[in-house]
Amino acid sequence: MAAPAPTAARPVVELAPMAGVTNAAYRQLCREQHEAGGGTGGLFVCEMITSRGIVERDRKTMAMLQFDPGETTRSVQLYGVDPATMADATQILCEDFAVRHVDLNFGCPVPKVTRKGGGAALPWKRDRLRAILRSVVAAARPYGVPVTMKTRIGIDDEHVTYLDAGTIAEEEGCASIALHGRTAQQSYSGHADWSTIAKLKEHVAIPVLGNGDVWEADDAVRMLDQTGADGVVVGRGCLGRPWLFHDLAVALGGGPDTGRRALPTSGEVAATIRRHAQLLAGLQTDPEHGERRALTDLRKHMAWYLKGYPVGGDARRALAMVSSFDELDTALDALDPDLAFPVAELGTPRGRQGAPRSKVALPEHWLDDTSGATLDLGDAESDVSGG
Repeated sequence: MAAPAPTAARPVVELAPMAGVTNAAYRQLCREQHEAGGGTGGLFVCEMITSRGIVERDRKTMAMLQFDPGETTRSVQLYGVDPATMADATQILCEDFAVRHVDLNFGCPVPKVTRKGGGAALPWKRDRLRAILRSVVAAARPYGVPVTMKTRIGIDDEHVTYLDAGTIAEEEGCASIALHGRTAQQSYSGHADWSTIAKLKEHVAIPVLGNGDVWEADDAVRMLDQTGADGVVVGRGCLGRPWLFHDLAVALGGGPDTGRRALPTSGEVAATIRRHAQLLAGLQTDPEHGERRALTDLRKHMAWYLKGYPVGGDARRALAMVSSFDELDTALDALDPDLAFPVAELGTPRGRQGAPRSKVALPEHWLDDTSGATLDLGDAESDVSGG
């Protein structure tokens, strides 16, 4: 099944891949919320996977390729810098894992990635970007699998790449392009510049999805109105708030309930946490340690789920240390179930934000020219995913 195409009535809603977050359990949780709001055809993208890790059958990488039975469109974001390796990985994903949507990451701003020429640094080398897109699209074509890409405005304000990247994506057969309205230098700080999304939409004929500062469904509506984008990509806005996908389905569905938002009580949040734990446990294959591993994975989500609720330090500490379902149930039962949603948190950033970088880490002489087809970027082709 191909990735859904945007329509005037229902724009694409996409869950962005986030390392350590968007495993099969969290994707299912978000999808359930989206469907409960009447949403259809959303894209819920697996954590970013490295192409070399797939080709070399790295154990950790292969373990990340888990999907729940309800994922009718298996979606994976692929990272890499070598056209041949990326093509081989794409074929494996399509052939062996029935993946039906491949997204390419050219937006990661993390220094350990950009200093080797990967992520948000790579689009500066236009011919390398073109070679990668051409090879991956060709590898996916026999399976009828659409290839999309995600990028940023550029490296910094002086080294802008998104319009050229959009042209190359369109010419090489990408089904769509998503733009995070920040530079690599900004990382996750400041505000996303949605005007660049509008400019990209005017610049290319393929669908454009907007990313950045979608904290509420109202933000998604404003972004689409201001930019003309064909859909939205949501990352940090859904941390601890999978019900944001319910709100998006309602707000973007054009139905009579447009504008309604989910404002769960603490008791409803507790039920969501319990459901999340159940789904995490279902991923485990180790009968002896699976429960503990699932609950350990859940711990990092607790602060996001409880942000703004006056539950007290003892309750937060207890939930941040759970290692069994008995401990989890005891801690959740101790919460006052009638606490109202903290409306002061609406529209506020979630997850990492930080400060802009003084300078983007890049390979030596990276900015001297925009050619890069023959560069040796072997060090950037990591064989381990999920870092």
